[in-house]
Amino acid sequence: MALSPLFKPVEFGQIPGWKADPKAEAFAAFSRCAARIHVKPYRTGTLGVAVEAFSAAYAEARAIGSIDDDEARAFFERHFVPALVTPAGNSGFVTGFYEPVVEASPHRTERFKAPLLARPTDLVDIDDANRPAGMDPYLAFGRRTADGVSEYCDRRQIETGSIDTAGLALAWLADPVDAFFIHVQGAARLRMTDGRLVRVTYAAKSGHRFTGAGKVLAELGEIPLEQVTMQSIRAWFRAHPDRINEILWRNRSYIFFREAPVEDAALGPVAAAKVPLTPGRSIAVDRLLHTFGTPFFIDAPTLTAFDAKPFRRLMIAQDTGSAITGPARGDLFAGSGDAAGEIAGVVRNDADFYALLPRALVEGRL
Repeated sequence: MALSPLFKPVEFGQIPGWKADPKAEAFAAFSRCAARIHVKPYRTGTLGVAVEAFSAAYAEARAIGSIDDDEARAFFERHFVPALVTPAGNSGFVTGFYEPVVEASPHRTERFKAPLLARPTDLVDIDDANRPAGMDPYLAFGRRTADGVSEYCDRRQIETGSIDTAGLALAWLADPVDAFFIHVQGAARLRMTDGRLVRVTYAAKSGHRFTGAGKVLAELGEIPLEQVTMQSIRAWFRAHPDRINEILWRNRSYIFFREAPVEDAALGPVAAAKVPLTPGRSIAVDRLLHTFGTPFFIDAPTLTAFDAKPFRRLMIAQDTGSAITGPARGDLFAGSGDAAGEIAGVVRNDADFYALLPRALVEGRL
């Protein structure tokens, strides 16, 4: 597979903020991918960044363990060539995501009525091998029935009783808006009323297309598009509790969860690349286009929510999302808890994406 012409090689010295960014945490995140690759290789994205080209960098990362910032910068400069990602007619764009931490109950009560559901037994994966004729090719999940596989129920149908959810609830939340944002983020830490700390993370989804609540509210004229943030959406729901379902049911996508351990409180959940996310260093990308494990230097000078300075950081591609589409589109992982949510909720910024491409690939040695 040829390398995409969307990649325009540059020198490291041409990247704004490259030398100033400390890179030890980015190296640690990259090393987690290096360890994971032995279990199951990542899929090469359609832009042609072959997973095999990372072999030398992964091998060295596994061998050397932890290193300091200067050594990390030398490592990335030794193994990679930076390339500006040039999407046709568009600038790059970043948003933010985080892991909510909320109170939850293991049982439904008068206060806790909004469930987080486990994957139903009748939900099946769909691909070209088993997709029924005429089914929307976007759908990656379906419903097993006596007559074959059909489209799965959407959010409104699930929440109004179209499937038997008995026994599927992993936990119950007090606020349906909290539950919805956990669906959007794909994971959460739950402080259970019985004293346990439980993490839930993505297991599957209904398969339908995602429609953001912010987009709906902007289209209805309720919030100006330029003012749409997680905070403004939550404020609107607090002011209009009678319209929550009206808005949320516009998003047909529904997420199912599984329990997962909290092995390291400093790291986020295990995401699509099968490694735990690193706050401020993991980025979700379009997995059809890009290859997990690829380092990206993000230059977003108008983004200051992370540390009150222009955002110029080396990130590692370790997750994806339904709304993350395009070669220069990313979702920055801000961490866990309310403080991380305050950061993630306001990230909507133009950005330049510099992909770090393995030297073997760029220099034709692969």
